[in-house]
Amino acid sequence: MTQPPPRSEPAPAPLPRRLPLRLLRVVANRRITPRMRRVTLGGPDLGGSGPGRLTSAGPDQQVKLFFPRSGQPEPTLPVPGPDGDVMRWYAAYSALPEATRPWMRSYTLRAHDPATGTVDIDFFLHGDAGDPAGEGPATRWARSARPGDAVGMFGPSAVFATPVDPGSGDWTLLYADACALPALATVVAALPPGRRAVAYVHVPDAAEAQPLPTAGDLTVRPLYGDISAVDALRADPLPDGRPYVWLAGEASAVRALRRHLVEERGVDRRAVHFTGYWRRRLTQDDAPTTEDLAEARERLAAG
Repeated sequence: MTQPPPRSEPAPAPLPRRLPLRLLRVVANRRITPRMRRVTLGGPDLGGSGPGRLTSAGPDQQVKLFFPRSGQPEPTLPVPGPDGDVMRWYAAYSALPEATRPWMRSYTLRAHDPATGTVDIDFFLHGDAGDPAGEGPATRWARSARPGDAVGMFGPSAVFATPVDPGSGDWTLLYADACALPALATVVAALPPGRRAVAYVHVPDAAEAQPLPTAGDLTVRPLYGDISAVDALRADPLPDGRPYVWLAGEASAVRALRRHLVEERGVDRRAVHFTGYWRRRLTQDDAPTTEDLAEARERLAAG
């Protein structure tokens, strides 16, 4: 049964669409670690069996979240056309005046509960509370989100998803920084029983570590602070056999890890799934860099 939003707020009406675009409301907001918050969102088609219901195609399911501008009760989003043309809808979104256009950021579904009609999304909080200069719009929103607050969500979509198969190859090698830790948790949860896996988890300090439940045979290698992930991996022997590799985190770190594995360790580049979740000193509002474009070409080639 779908869990309704708090009584003080009207239930968000389903947007007419064929696109996976939803207007959701906060059900709960709780602290997981000192810098990680878990926001539970509810909406009318997150559960049940209707044609617009959310379905998950596996681990590491990414979505776009749309945060309202200051003073807006909910994000201003174009109504999708009946043809479901995502590029036409995105052009309409991009054409909105900057002062009213919602901030868009990418996140991973941490969990989906069809029984309650909710999803969980974990937010790593950048900057310090009370320091607007060091916080982005998503961090500001996650710090203060209250039950009933509205947010838009696009996805997950099988059209744009890259399948993640942590059971392929002979063993699994994983890397995630703090921002990618929610996605890593979904990947290790999908490991086949007894599957050998090694996860390099790069977080600011031990307080940001989280349990990673799995049926696999998982070894966690914690990396703290400013340590080089490439240097740490280079110093470690790898298990024998052909690995399946999943890398996610800051874009330049992910690129360096992929180069090391392919060029120095002889890993088949086709076995490496890699995603630059964020860019140092840049946001999704900034134009892609030369390195970003090169990464996009590599991902297309790898697919």
